[in-house]
Amino acid sequence: MTIDAPPDVPVPEPDPVALREPAHQVCPRAVQYWRTSAALGLLAELAVAGVLFLLLPWWAWWATALVVAATLVNLVYVLVVPGLRFRVHRWEVSPTAVHTRSGWLEVETRIAPLSRVQTVDSTQGLLMRRFRLASLTVTTASAAGPITIEGLDADDARRLVAQLTAITGAAEGDAT
Repeated sequence: MTIDAPPDVPVPEPDPVALREPAHQVCPRAVQYWRTSAALGLLAELAVAGVLFLLLPWWAWWATALVVAATLVNLVYVLVVPGLRFRVHRWEVSPTAVHTRSGWLEVETRIAPLSRVQTVDSTQGLLMRRFRLASLTVTTASAAGPITIEGLDADDARRLVAQLTAITGAAEGDAT
């Protein structure tokens, strides 16, 4: 049985919730880290192409053109993409949620309520240590997978891990 409101009572329209972008950018050193990482990948590709040129003397002109084109595309990736990535990658931890935004062609916004956080991990590879950066991964009970913030200052990442651990440890329940 449903009860309808009388015709003279106005039904309020729901207010659309305006989602603001997360407040913080990643560390500015992340641009140099991403650029260096991409440049190392480019050097590896060029090394493989060089070995192929030496081992395969019958290499066709079209293969050379393909390697040159791929090198130019990767060079643009090394020079342009890290700056774009820095401008769009944002993060924020509020008292209730972790909020991230990433991507410049396909923008992804993720919000994880702190009550759903299961683990908080910090990762720092060799190259990241060189730039004093870290990556923070927040695992939740979500089918979309963990939320990752890459390019944080290493000290900020340590503080965030401690903060999130304290907040989620104080919450009751099992985060499922």
